[in-house]
Amino acid sequence: MINTEYSEQELLRRESLKQLRELGIEPYPAALYPVNASAQSIAQEYDPEKGNLQDVCIAGRLMSRRIMGAASFGELQDHSGRIQIYVKRDEICPGEDKTMYNTVFKKLLDIGDIIGIRGFAFYTQTGQLSVHAKELTVLSKSLRVLPIVKEADGVVHDAVTDPELRYRQRYVDLIVNPQVKETFVKRAKIISTMREYFNEAGCLEVETPILQSIPGGATARPFITHHNALDIDLYMRIANELYLKRLIVGGYQGVYEFAKDFRNEGMDKTHNPEFTCMEIYVAYKDYFWMMDFVEKMLCKVALKVNGTTKVDIAGNEVDFGGTYRRLPILDAIKEYAGVDVKGMSEDELRATCKQLNVEVEPSMGKGKLIDAIFGEYCEKNLIQPTFIIDYPVEMSPLTKRHRKDPTLTERFELFVCGKELANAYSELNDPIDQLERFEEQAALNSKGDDEAMYIDLDFVRALEYGMPPTSGMGMGIDRLTMFMTGQTAIQDVLFFPQMKPEKILRSAQEDTGNEG
Repeated sequence: MINTEYSEQELLRRESLKQLRELGIEPYPAALYPVNASAQSIAQEYDPEKGNLQDVCIAGRLMSRRIMGAASFGELQDHSGRIQIYVKRDEICPGEDKTMYNTVFKKLLDIGDIIGIRGFAFYTQTGQLSVHAKELTVLSKSLRVLPIVKEADGVVHDAVTDPELRYRQRYVDLIVNPQVKETFVKRAKIISTMREYFNEAGCLEVETPILQSIPGGATARPFITHHNALDIDLYMRIANELYLKRLIVGGYQGVYEFAKDFRNEGMDKTHNPEFTCMEIYVAYKDYFWMMDFVEKMLCKVALKVNGTTKVDIAGNEVDFGGTYRRLPILDAIKEYAGVDVKGMSEDELRATCKQLNVEVEPSMGKGKLIDAIFGEYCEKNLIQPTFIIDYPVEMSPLTKRHRKDPTLTERFELFVCGKELANAYSELNDPIDQLERFEEQAALNSKGDDEAMYIDLDFVRALEYGMPPTSGMGMGIDRLTMFMTGQTAIQDVLFFPQMKPEKILRSAQEDTGNEG
């Protein structure tokens, strides 16, 4: 049995619900409601000289109400915005029975209730666009009290800013902070623009498995689950790279996927354990081609979403137009850390990290030691879009060796405002080299590196059939959305970010025996 304690206001709303039903009014009707207008469409289309919009039907939440005797004003909020409504007793109750106005509208309706209004558009004597109600319908009774947000002359007062409420109850956030919707509209535009760009390039959108027997394609700690019928452990995918490259082996010219990936790692303002990543692979291309491809794509996305290639990110004006700087990673370390790590052994790198006060773990190999120095000294300086290129082999187990220097790979990462946005390679298609690098990763795993890659022998077998020269790229959609919308926390671009369970909900699960 769930023991729920209601506040005084919640008890009053439940009493109103009961009274509505006693009056024969169903507070949650099943019938279709014939909406034919929105707050935005009325604002855009109404012309008093033409006398149009004389039969509009809108629906939304009652967000304010001013009772004025036999006539009242209210404010209705739908998906497009807010509009004033004018409710006159004798208009919605033309007969002797004035219950709908005197009892329902004045006493039993509450802020947050969803109602329907049929009537006509007009301007009040003060010039306020409104809908004159001829008919009012209760569509959904709200049993909880909305946080109070006041708006006057276009200025929002007492806005709901508490992250705990906003992220945990996104539905409330969207109601009381309707401007938040624009972030997610832009997110949808970003994805649709990228999809259009890839399709025009002749690439095919595909789907690959989320449950995998071997978590491959990235160095990350996976989530583990169990398949009862097969009695085996499976992993939530950390990347979809190896499956997409199998499709290139199979003969597709170019494939891409917007994928949900899962990594069992820390959570902060830029990381969520469940995230959206786009990966694309195109045959007969290399990482130079991919850099050009990404520049043009991001320019197109910025223009589509914001109407300009310049975006304000954390106080920095970042320009996604034009050609981005291309900086080798070892040169970046030399430029920003003041040390030349080229050719250093693992012991020398460890000593250099100590000299530079870079924290490292005993399990780290050469690749992670170099990455630690780069992360500490270089990333924060990469504000404008910058391609960091030519990573050492130890840092890139799935990447083709550099055509001029076999100790390096043909890889780039795109950095913006000190954060990685994209990771791309000239893909390794030598099956013998690939197996050797998988074995090197396995050795790191045995040393305690739980993020090292697993050996995927089926992927090696696929390469043995022959994969054409291929360029691949992965890009975090959540982070791209943060950049394009000026948000600084990943939680602001996810409808439902991961959070610790609420105490009240956890208790309810325990009471009912629900494992969740």
